[in-house]
Amino acid sequence: MIDLDGFRPNVGIIVSGADGRLLWAKRINQNAWQFPQGGINRGEKPRDALFRELHEELGLESRDVEIIGVTAGWLRYRLPSRYLRKARGRLCIGQKQKWFALRLTAPESAVRFDATAKPEFDGWRWVDYWHPLTEVVEFKRDVYRRALNELAPLMGVEPRDRVRRPAIAA
Repeated sequence: MIDLDGFRPNVGIIVSGADGRLLWAKRINQNAWQFPQGGINRGEKPRDALFRELHEELGLESRDVEIIGVTAGWLRYRLPSRYLRKARGRLCIGQKQKWFALRLTAPESAVRFDATAKPEFDGWRWVDYWHPLTEVVEFKRDVYRRALNELAPLMGVEPRDRVRRPAIAA
């Protein structure tokens, strides 16, 4: 599903551990690291997509996490021209994302990559809060910066930039 502006709706997932570090996942068979994320299906609410993607990508269930908050609005990024593609006749120029901040409440051993037949990740590690900005692919860096800054106060971290206040999840 692509909106009228050419952006695919998506959820971004930031999982924190008890010590405040973040779960950083390695794309399968690549040396590319990112936060879990995934598309929102037609008719699906962002919160429902969050839990579906959380299970598909990390093997976690809703009972394994606590929602800390979600970004107030959509955060967008554009894809480099080599990644532009058409879906159902519409050109997808990028993603618009709702970012969710979660706290892992289950043991770390609950994270697994075999929940689906086609896993997206094959490794993960805990990283300091701002570390993803140094390692994520360039075209996602600004949206990561905006999400991390907006959600920082809810996660007990001082924002690096001024941002609007995030919505607190119910």
